[in-house]
Amino acid sequence: MKTNIGLYLALLFGVFSLSTSAIFVRLANAPSAIIAFFRLFFASLILLPFLLSSKQNKRQLLTLSKKQWALGILSGLLLSAHYVMWFESLRHTSVASSTVIVTLQPLFSIAIGYIFLKERFHKLAIGGCLIAIMGCFMIGWGDFQISSQALFGDLLALLAAGVISIYFFIGQAMRKELSAVPYSIISYLSSSLFLGCYALIEGNSFIGYPQAAWMAFGGLALISTVFGQFIFNWLLKWIPATMISMSILGETIGTCILAYFILNEAISFQQGMGITTILLGLVLFFISPQIHKDR
Repeated sequence: MKTNIGLYLALLFGVFSLSTSAIFVRLANAPSAIIAFFRLFFASLILLPFLLSSKQNKRQLLTLSKKQWALGILSGLLLSAHYVMWFESLRHTSVASSTVIVTLQPLFSIAIGYIFLKERFHKLAIGGCLIAIMGCFMIGWGDFQISSQALFGDLLALLAAGVISIYFFIGQAMRKELSAVPYSIISYLSSSLFLGCYALIEGNSFIGYPQAAWMAFGGLALISTVFGQFIFNWLLKWIPATMISMSILGETIGTCILAYFILNEAISFQQGMGITTILLGLVLFFISPQIHKDR
């Protein structure tokens, strides 16, 4: 049985690690589908020794039911669809619009949990969620665009938020019977396969990138994925998908801070106010009474 403080520290570490994603993507300077492909493919290779060295993990993988295989591959499809729709949205709308709309993910998670899992949230938690999302909008408001093309991009970003919410709920269901390593490898490998096919359709090359790009791919795989997203997969056994989704709003804060120190990007007064608002919302959400389920 894990202690709450230990789980929340792991969650904080995962959010900070995930915050490096945008930095590594900027440094990679490669096609989006290629970045996502190598991110998940290399993450699978990093986790592979932990699968092969554990009898429990190997036994679980060899005894998976058809339903578990189907759910694992479906989670990979959803993860790749999330990336494809999000990346495609960036072609039609501003980075700020797309990124901020993707942060609406907790609203999808709350709705899914309420409808299908009978999860009930305290008013303080819902208020904290809305306040944190408002903070994300404050950070990106100045770069929003209004046009029919931008509207299409915003819609794709919204769909990407919904898809990644479903991904976490599938992970929550699978983690009840499956360890984090075999589940993550199935999800990441199948997702990289789908992304590889998409990259081929787009006509992207898998070779010929400079050393800096390969180092960024490795950073995305190790820090952003294994130390970030994989931590979330591991925590899904003890922390509801809704709380995981909510915590990811903290990625916006981490990215702003890292961009300040690594990319020399200044933090404006408006961004500072947005960061403060997000922190307030997250504090209210996590100090509220725990989620309960209707009988």
